[in-house]
Amino acid sequence: HLLHHQPFPSSVSLSRQQEISTNNQSETMKLQSVILSLSATSVVAFAPLPATTFTSTSTATTTTTSSLFAIDDKTEVREYFNTQGFERWNKIYSESDEVNSVQLDIRTGHDQTIEKILNWIKDDGDIAGKSVCDCGCGVGSLAIPLAQMGAKVSASDISDSMANEAARRANEVGVEAEFYTSDLESVSGKYDTVTCVDVAIHYPTEKMSEMIGHLCSLSEDRVMISFAPKTWYYVLLKKVGELFPGPSKTTRAYLHEEEIVREALSKAGFKVAREEMTATNFYFSRLLEAKKA
Repeated sequence: HLLHHQPFPSSVSLSRQQEISTNNQSETMKLQSVILSLSATSVVAFAPLPATTFTSTSTATTTTTSSLFAIDDKTEVREYFNTQGFERWNKIYSESDEVNSVQLDIRTGHDQTIEKILNWIKDDGDIAGKSVCDCGCGVGSLAIPLAQMGAKVSASDISDSMANEAARRANEVGVEAEFYTSDLESVSGKYDTVTCVDVAIHYPTEKMSEMIGHLCSLSEDRVMISFAPKTWYYVLLKKVGELFPGPSKTTRAYLHEEEIVREALSKAGFKVAREEMTATNFYFSRLLEAKKA
């Protein structure tokens, strides 16, 4: 409501004002549709962790609800994707029919992001024999097709369950690739290409630049990273999603300002060469490819 009634600065042209108003109206209508969909389902991706009955098994003391937000995000993500999270996302990142409409929408969005990366690499036509480090590989959605294209793939995930499932899927299709368990900060080595898809949503804003710097330190040529952009619409959509948390605990979700991501890449000596945006009703991901300057 406020977006439609705030005055525009005098410097904004009439045509630009009309464009912004049209976009706001379109996104408002889309948000109304999303709310209706959320009302009809019990599961929402990236809903915040409920502030009840959560304990950390990886810390020396039991965590109480009063100190919930002091829980290390890394521990939270590891525990989630080794338990309920693995069961949920393994189905989403597969062809399973045991998903609801929201999860199916997320699957579609994630598949689109993966396809865009693969299309870039196919267009380049030079991945065979090149080394690729896939950080936060999940069940191997990107790592496996890259290995099938002839890349030498080293893929890691903070979750044992995810890394093991990725290795199982690779073995099932006869693909040779290395899959192991590691948090992103502990990954080392030098690779032609470093990829990190749909992982940044688990990183707090204050750690984002450091994380990007580490990814760049691993790359000899390029980095491909996706993240959920921080815009008014996605911030509002996230808040709406928090009203429909569903029965399962999930991890906290972080949106990131694109300018900060670009600045971190530039500071590390990389320049954005290609970019894409994927947006469905419940999945939104900004994809950047940065080349070493």
